[in-house]
Amino acid sequence: MEDDRVWAFEASLWKADADHYRESIDPDVRMALPTPPFLFSGEQAIEAVAGTPRWSNVAFEDGTISRPQEGLIVVAYTAHAQRDGHDEYVAHCTSTYRKDESGDWQVIQHQQTPKLVAGASS
Repeated sequence: MEDDRVWAFEASLWKADADHYRESIDPDVRMALPTPPFLFSGEQAIEAVAGTPRWSNVAFEDGTISRPQEGLIVVAYTAHAQRDGHDEYVAHCTSTYRKDESGDWQVIQHQQTPKLVAGASS
């Protein structure tokens, strides 16, 4: 998958409807998300994200793509996303895609870390 298609695919995961999301996620996916229980897998991960309102706009900054082996793509980026009537959401993210037996790409890993507020400490 060429770079433009990678970014279009990633954007579709933020903006498209829940059916598209479910079709694009591997049943054995692993996710780290900024809501409890924080670590999700399989159907729990798919439903956690598919059940949230879609973003109306998303832009990527500082994006990188690697292809560590045939049939595997890893992306890292900062997302700037908005929903109508809400403040901008900024998060540092990674996603890993694997090409399945039918030649379709599916997400097998996604991580989202919201941008920390200046001066915040753990």
